[in-house]
Amino acid sequence: MKHMLQIYGLAILILFAVLSVLSYGYGAGYLYLYWREWQIQTNIWVLLILVTFLHLILHGVWLGLKYYFQQEKRKIEQILEFKNLHPYEQLSVIWLLEGVMDQKTFVENTFSRSGLLKHIIHARLLYEEQHYDDALLQLEKSPATAFELAELQRISIYIAQQQGEKALTHLEFLSQHELSPWLMSLQSAYEAKFNELWGVFAVQYPWLYLKSTQYGHLQQDKKELWLNQLLVQFEQATVEDLQALQQRYLDLSDYIHERALHIQVLWLKLLARLPEMSLQQESLSLALLNQQFDQDVFYLWFQQQLLKQNPQYYDIEQHIERFEQKYLAQPIFSFVKWHIYMATQREAEAAALLDLFPQHALMNYLRIKSVLHDQPALIQQLNTVFETDTRFLKFSF
Repeated sequence: MKHMLQIYGLAILILFAVLSVLSYGYGAGYLYLYWREWQIQTNIWVLLILVTFLHLILHGVWLGLKYYFQQEKRKIEQILEFKNLHPYEQLSVIWLLEGVMDQKTFVENTFSRSGLLKHIIHARLLYEEQHYDDALLQLEKSPATAFELAELQRISIYIAQQQGEKALTHLEFLSQHELSPWLMSLQSAYEAKFNELWGVFAVQYPWLYLKSTQYGHLQQDKKELWLNQLLVQFEQATVEDLQALQQRYLDLSDYIHERALHIQVLWLKLLARLPEMSLQQESLSLALLNQQFDQDVFYLWFQQQLLKQNPQYYDIEQHIERFEQKYLAQPIFSFVKWHIYMATQREAEAAALLDLFPQHALMNYLRIKSVLHDQPALIQQLNTVFETDTRFLKFSF
């Protein structure tokens, strides 16, 4: 409609110019129309403008009716072949079904005359076929105006090629790049795609992600996967990696309590493996336990207390009593109190605890351990089984 109005506007301007030339020195003329009881007295200017506007109105009505009947026809028309669809309809079906590779030739032909997207679309198709080097060559030919789109493709390729350093370089550069004006209306979609790439990178290169100067892009699910990957690959970490991990936690420590609880617990499990971060571990443990009771968190806190050079058994016992008052009696509290009583030579009180919770696994462990007290080899085997069952935790009882 906008295009049609522009055409009619141009036609009126041309008509105005021609009439101005022809009327020069002769005036606007005089017209008299009489039909039945109707009379019109005007000049050639007004008549032609009225005719033009009448034609515009009739043209608009005709286009509207044509569009309406075409839409109604499409609703009842039986489509037998994909190629019979309108090109925009074909692209829509491909997008909805994610069937780009099934219609690769059609997609290439559709964008072959697009100076903006031709090379980027070709690179995407090559990427899907794992022809990464050829895809990078296509991206080199893309215009500067499509820089962000080309960069997103390039980062995906570097991640797929296991070139983490290059991927990180481009991710960080794009993080500081101001979005092109023509993409502003799609800023939310662009940022979602960009953050998704950060998430893929972080999960695939968890330690390398710690070296990035730009962070905070990870969605909740990706952040959880990233922290889990750090735990899984902890044994492969270098000294530099561990220093970067410590620094990252220190950078966010003021805001850690704003994170979801399960994210905080994952950070706590990482801190438990860093002796230099014992103060931060204890602080986070107590903060989490004061929020709500979590057995894994309690294990980590208790283990840390026992592994200190000089465990403060009285302070530990006081903390446990406060937890008992807040969260009621639980087997885990009896379990840890048994170790405190044994360490402080209160065997009678420790023995009394063994009668509690007869069906609970932790207390069964203690009952077996108390029977084997004079057989250290068997106790060591029992500890091995127990430590394996508690995943990331180890107890030196």
